[in-house]
Amino acid sequence: MSAHYRRRFLQFLAASPLAASPAVLAQLLPKSRLPDPIPWAALEPDKLIKSPKEAINVFDFEPVARQNVPPAHFGYMASGIDDEVTLRANREGFLKFQLRPRRLVDVEKVDMSTEILGVRYPSPIMIAPVGGHRMFNPEGEIAVARAAKVGGHAMILSTVTTTPVEEVAAARGAPVWYQLYATNKWDVARAFVTRAEKAGCPVVAVTVDRSGGRNQETLFRLQRTDSRDCNTCHDRSSLQANLRRRSMYEGVDVSGLSHTQSSSMTWDYLKRLRDTTKMKIVLKGILAYEDAALAVQNGMDGIIVSNHGARSEDSGRSTIDALPEILEAVKGRMPVLVDSGFRRGTDVAKALCMGAQAVCIGRPYIWGLGAFGQPGVERVLEILRIELHAIMQQLGAPSIKQMTPAMVRRA
Repeated sequence: MSAHYRRRFLQFLAASPLAASPAVLAQLLPKSRLPDPIPWAALEPDKLIKSPKEAINVFDFEPVARQNVPPAHFGYMASGIDDEVTLRANREGFLKFQLRPRRLVDVEKVDMSTEILGVRYPSPIMIAPVGGHRMFNPEGEIAVARAAKVGGHAMILSTVTTTPVEEVAAARGAPVWYQLYATNKWDVARAFVTRAEKAGCPVVAVTVDRSGGRNQETLFRLQRTDSRDCNTCHDRSSLQANLRRRSMYEGVDVSGLSHTQSSSMTWDYLKRLRDTTKMKIVLKGILAYEDAALAVQNGMDGIIVSNHGARSEDSGRSTIDALPEILEAVKGRMPVLVDSGFRRGTDVAKALCMGAQAVCIGRPYIWGLGAFGQPGVERVLEILRIELHAIMQQLGAPSIKQMTPAMVRRA
């Protein structure tokens, strides 16, 4: 600023009535530097979005779901493990990678379709398995399946679904993948897989990252704030009694079942599974190069790079960090998918550029379900498609095949 304009500015301040009122001037000055970018979304209960159409991004749905969903149920979905380092890492990991926009490419028409295990889907965004959708909305998995149908999204159904697999597939209008918790009893897993295959499921996604206990602090803290009598819905007198509300356990002999996950699963178990079903087998929860190489050697059909949304361990490593080494180990010999922490179209784009064939979304569609039911899920998926479409145009990639590793670099 020149001396002339500085003098004029000081003369203006001297003549201003504010000069005689330091208290008024103090009110106009920021108390501290505002964050950049500024999070403009309202968090006050009376200013939350009132309909899915008002949502500008997927985060707009979370506080509405928090308002609608009982604290214990919300805590079940929101919780990580221990210090929740991995939960934060799943989001912060995306900051380590930058996209490299390309110009002067005809991107008027963008094809977001992708082929996975011989089936072409209109979108590379898939519905990740989340247990107990009716905890968040009475229509549960049916609402999610119908929303997935609207956007043409593939859907993976959880073992602990609160709706029968047959009804979910009917609502989706197409076969759904089935996610398997193997349990410590082979006959239970065999019953699940046999039923899923009979229902038309083409793929079983075997979760391999739930091999032990977990300290879900957020869940436990929010449970203490829940004033409801949970025993009116949950019979917790035994594990067997508590499982009666889970559709896949209907008619299954669960005597001798000590827990719903398996801490003794080995590659021999997967060979046994291969001999039991004609469904393709995808391993969900692979995070290390060595295990990815073994998956290829053992004839698996695909991998989902996943840390269970930071709900199974607190290693501190994000899935977007782990993805490159899994792709390197696989070397194109099987499809690689990824989940955990994806919230933006740019997040999805980074994984696709690296070489993932699809990205599975979890918590965001549950926020939509808890906030507004099926319309909320539809809008969450629509926003992600809009964002992905836009960044593909910026990258100069009119199709998924044209999204290449050269378009993403480590910061």
